[in-house]
Amino acid sequence: MSDVVVVGAGIVGAACAYHLARAGARVTVLERGTVAGGTSSAGEGNILVSDKPPGPELDLALWSRRLWNDIGADLGARSIELEAKGGLVVATDPAEQAQLVALAGRQRDAGVAATDLAPDELADYEPFLAGDLAGGAYFPQDAQVQPMLATAHLLRGLDVRCHSEVREIETGPTGVVTGVRTGDGTLVPATTVVNATGVAGGELAATTGTRLPVEPRRGFILVTEPLSDDRGRRPIRHKVYTAGYAGAVASDDAGLQTAAVIEGTRAGTVLIGSSRERRGFDEAYPMPVLRRLAAQARRLFPFLAHARALRAFHGFRPLTPDHLPVIGPDKRTAGLWHACGHEGAGIGLAPATGALVTALVTGAAPEVDPAPFDPGRFA
Repeated sequence: MSDVVVVGAGIVGAACAYHLARAGARVTVLERGTVAGGTSSAGEGNILVSDKPPGPELDLALWSRRLWNDIGADLGARSIELEAKGGLVVATDPAEQAQLVALAGRQRDAGVAATDLAPDELADYEPFLAGDLAGGAYFPQDAQVQPMLATAHLLRGLDVRCHSEVREIETGPTGVVTGVRTGDGTLVPATTVVNATGVAGGELAATTGTRLPVEPRRGFILVTEPLSDDRGRRPIRHKVYTAGYAGAVASDDAGLQTAAVIEGTRAGTVLIGSSRERRGFDEAYPMPVLRRLAAQARRLFPFLAHARALRAFHGFRPLTPDHLPVIGPDKRTAGLWHACGHEGAGIGLAPATGALVTALVTGAAPEVDPAPFDPGRFA
């Protein structure tokens, strides 16, 4: 019998399983599809502190950034393509630059490393940037990871059962968790269950009568042909995005929000994002959205006008109404814990989410205040 069943083998579920196992728990991971087969496979691998204003999410992100270093040392940074490449945020006009400087100042007070940059300093960081930008800021703590590799390595050595959809959370006469039942009727006993099902988090919670308002927010990414030179040098060195990105992330507008987010990969390709819109699980690939992403990328890096796009992909990010993840105990069912609703920040926040769940389950003192993430806030 397992001590803990983690439902969901995306990167958040993998991080929960990793930390719980390191704390001594016997963990079983159940996944209705394949490892990292959902939202975790459809992102750029962002590990960002630069896009978060001071507050609970930034506190969680700073803790998570430290934990990513520990995970890289444990699993091998190269094996998960963990790169501390840093983030360069650029402003397209003086008003954006003033807002960026003000935000970076508040972030520095909260523990973020940030350097304000004048327009003529941008080329020192990215030589191929457009020459008419209004300035920027450099954030050395920003990083990138290959999310599918990271998920797989976090789960290495654990009991992972794919194609095992959890249909029901089993409880005893007193309403305490006793396990889960899968679609084929198999009972997997456990005293603790972690709901790490991403965009399906609300659906699983509803089986116990708990309301978690998690909904999908669709986003697209373009992938170019490899652009490294014959010596393997990448034309884009950092994670580069416009100052308007943070506003797009925080927007409550259900319509299309886009902001340029551009970076190179170890394979030499360039990833171009980002878009956000609430359209349910619409699987369409609208060309106007992809054209807008391409145009925004050319605005920052004119040389990309001559690059070919090899493909586009999209994912459904798990959004909550207050843009904060759901992490903590279920108020109705003892032994049920939730770890979902991270929207587009799940990859970056996964290690701290796993560590926070583990601290709460084991009774240890967490490094951040869990109250802002409590599932009971939606009751």
